[in-house]
Amino acid sequence: MLKGLFSFNGRYRILHLTWFAFFLTFVCWFNFAPFATTIGKQLNLTPEQIKTLGICNLALTIPARIIIGMLLDRFGPRITYSLLLIFASVPCLATALSQNFHHLVISRLLMGIVGAGFVVGIRMVAEWFPPKEIGIAQGIYGGWGNFGAFGAEFTLPTIAVAASLMTGGASNWRFAIALTGIIAAIYGLIYFNSVKDTPVGKVYKRPKKNGALEVTSVKSFWAMIISNFGLIFALGLLAWRLEQKNIHFLTLSQMYLVWLVLAGLFVYQTYKAWQVNKELLIGKKTYAASERYQFRQVALLEFTYITNFGSELAAVSMLPAFFEKTFGLEHVVAGMIAATYPFLNLISRPSGGLISDKFGSRKWTMTIISVGISVGYLMAHFINSSWPLPLAIAVTMFAAYFAQAGCGATYGIVPLIKKEATGQIAGNVGAYGNFGGVVYLTIFSLTDASTLFSTMGIAAMICAFMCAFFLKEPKDSFASAYEGELPEKTTQSSAIIAEE
Repeated sequence: MLKGLFSFNGRYRILHLTWFAFFLTFVCWFNFAPFATTIGKQLNLTPEQIKTLGICNLALTIPARIIIGMLLDRFGPRITYSLLLIFASVPCLATALSQNFHHLVISRLLMGIVGAGFVVGIRMVAEWFPPKEIGIAQGIYGGWGNFGAFGAEFTLPTIAVAASLMTGGASNWRFAIALTGIIAAIYGLIYFNSVKDTPVGKVYKRPKKNGALEVTSVKSFWAMIISNFGLIFALGLLAWRLEQKNIHFLTLSQMYLVWLVLAGLFVYQTYKAWQVNKELLIGKKTYAASERYQFRQVALLEFTYITNFGSELAAVSMLPAFFEKTFGLEHVVAGMIAATYPFLNLISRPSGGLISDKFGSRKWTMTIISVGISVGYLMAHFINSSWPLPLAIAVTMFAAYFAQAGCGATYGIVPLIKKEATGQIAGNVGAYGNFGGVVYLTIFSLTDASTLFSTMGIAAMICAFMCAFFLKEPKDSFASAYEGELPEKTTQSSAIIAEE
C-alpha cells in the first residue's frame, strides 16, 4: 500500500486525483478564515458578526452532506464530485464580490454546500480499495484533502499580499478568494475526464431504494429519526443565532418562519424514511442476518465525528483570530501559526487510518484516540497570553493530531457498515461533524476560547467512554475483499492494479 502511493497508476491514481479534489473543496471552504479580521475591518463587521459567519460557513453542509450522499449512491462519485467542484466557483465569487454582512452570510451559506464534497471521495476510495487497506486509504484521502485548510490559511494571505498592487497596497483578499473558485471549477472538468467509479470488471452497487437510508430493524428506524432531528436542531440553532440583537440578520418573525420550514423538512424526511422502510415497519419484510446492520453503530460514529471533525472545524475557524488577539500578532503571522493545526492532516489522519488497520481492533483504536482528543483540548483550555508562544503551538498541535487521527479512524469503520449505502451513511456521519462545528462555534460565539476548548475536551471524554462500552467491531474488518466480491485477481486489468 505505502509503496504504491508513490505511483500514479491504477487505484493509486484514483486516490491521488480524489484527495486533490477534496483538497480544493477545503481550500474553498476555508478561504474566509485567514481574512476574517481584515474583512471585518474593511466591511465594518462586529466581532459577533465575524463569529456568526464562521457558523454560516458550516450550516448548509449539514443537509448538503445527506443530499449529496443520496445523489452519490445513485449517480456515482465521478459525476457528483465534478459538478460540486464546478459549483464551488459560485460561492467563491459571491464572497469575493460581497459588500456587507448580508452578502457574506448568503455566500458563506452557499459555501457550506462545497464542504459536503468529503462524502463523495469516501465512496470512491471504498470502491477501489479492499477492507484490509480501507483505513489507510480513507485516511490519506481525508488527511491530504483536509490539508486544504492549511493551504488556505498559509498560502491565501501570501497571494493576497502579492496581489496587493491591484488595490493600491491593501491586502487583496477578494482576488485570493475568487482564484480558489476558478481553480476548483477547472479541476472539476479535469476530474470528470480522468476517473472511473469502479475498477474494470466491478459493478457499482446502488441502494435498492432512494430518498432515505434503508435500515434493517424497527429500532434502527427510530434511531435514524432521532438522528435526523439532531441535524434539524443544528440548523434551528443557527437561525436563533442569526436573530440575536447583536447580529441583526433575521427578525423574530423570520426566525419563526425558518423554524417552521425546518419542521416541515423534518416531517418530509420522516415521511420519506417511512416510505423507504414501510415494508419493514408493517412487518412484511425481514432481513437476513448477512444484510443487517445496527443504526446505533452509525449514531455512535456520528458522535465520534462530532468530537473529532466537529472540533477540527471549530478550531480551524477560530484559531487565526485566537492567536492574533491572544499574542498580539499580525493577521498574516497569526494565520500561518494557526495553520499548524490543519498542517498535521498531512500525516495525522492517514496515521489514524493506518493504526486502525494495523492495531487489530478498530473499536479500541477509536476509544484510545478519543481519550487523546480530550486530553489535548483540556490542555488548550489553559492557553493565555502569559504562555510562551511555542508551547501554545505545541499544545495546539497535540490536540490537532488526535482530532485528525480520530477522523481517519472513524472513516476506517464507516465504509464497512453497509457497502451499497456507504454514501448515505458517510453523509449522515459527516453531517454530524458539521453539527459539532455549528454547536461548538455557537458556544464560542457566546463565551470565549477557553470555554470552547474545555467543552470539546469533555465531549471527547464522554465519546471515549461510549466507544469502549458500545462500539462494535465491524464484520470482516480486515478482509482482503468486500463480502460477495471476488479478489482483484479475477481479471487481467485488476491483477495489474493489485501489483501496483
